[in-house]
Amino acid sequence: MRKLIAFDEDTFDKLKQLARDRMGTIQEMADEAFADLLRKHGIPVDLKDALRKSASLPETAAKGPKTQAKATRSRARKTRS
Repeated sequence: MRKLIAFDEDTFDKLKQLARDRMGTIQEMADEAFADLLRKHGIPVDLKDALRKSASLPETAAKGPKTQAKATRSRARKTRS
């Protein structure tokens, strides 16, 4: 998908120079930057990341809402006693 992003002239010149220094393209740098941003916020970047994240979920979250509802009810009973 193609989207346009506007940069001021100075920033664009610096990005072009950085791309040349790294022997890459601005597109490669943008891909890397957006992937880092997604990781920072806990959003899987690709299928491999999504599978790794789903495999590391705690058991209570993986079991579903019934188990969590039971835990909530038992905590509520303890506080009422």
